[in-house]
Amino acid sequence: MSKTIEMQKKVLSENDRLAADLRRALQDKGIFSMNFVSSPGSGKTSLLERTLQQLRDTWRIALIAGDVQTENDAQRLIAAGGQQVKPLVTGGSCHLDARMIERVIPEIDLDETDMLIVENVGNLVCPAGYDLGEDMKVVLISVTEGDDKPLKYPAMFRRSSVMVINKIDILEWCDFDLETVKKNALQINGDLTIFEVSCRTGEGLDKWYDWLGQQVRKKKAALNPS
Repeated sequence: MSKTIEMQKKVLSENDRLAADLRRALQDKGIFSMNFVSSPGSGKTSLLERTLQQLRDTWRIALIAGDVQTENDAQRLIAAGGQQVKPLVTGGSCHLDARMIERVIPEIDLDETDMLIVENVGNLVCPAGYDLGEDMKVVLISVTEGDDKPLKYPAMFRRSSVMVINKIDILEWCDFDLETVKKNALQINGDLTIFEVSCRTGEGLDKWYDWLGQQVRKKKAALNPS
């Protein structure tokens, strides 16, 4: 057991070192970066498609699309207008790690990037423990899941800065309570920023787009203070 724990610590320590290098590289370019995490089917790719369609003419967005076996999500994001979309197929691994990101980053023109989004593998367990050099984690849940999700996966919600609740257009047909899920999430992390959206109808997305613009401008202002 002790050897297993020591090996895990070594792996995470090396991951954290690589993530710190990635974070510095992105900060030096004034790039706002996010790590998108969720269960399978919550709507990460749908949200990113809508985001690209709305903001691609305003901000230069690069995406790394993680998946276990296919490049399907990357192809969807390219079809939605993504100019810099890089697939990252793990070949079975249940999460992305900093070394994987380090291998893909050279394929992205950071001088032509305002925002970098990493779409992680659909999983609320393993990705919680791996820093990818991002500014923040964004966790998505949908109303088709249980409103106790934050209590069942506290590490992910504790380490995230934003929670997006998707599919609110079908809320009335689901056994899901918005106030309960928000209460549960804030019990785990009182600093969470929360958005309620529907990627199908577009409800709530304007607030999401505005918030993204604020984060990009804030990041650039920190790089070039007046």
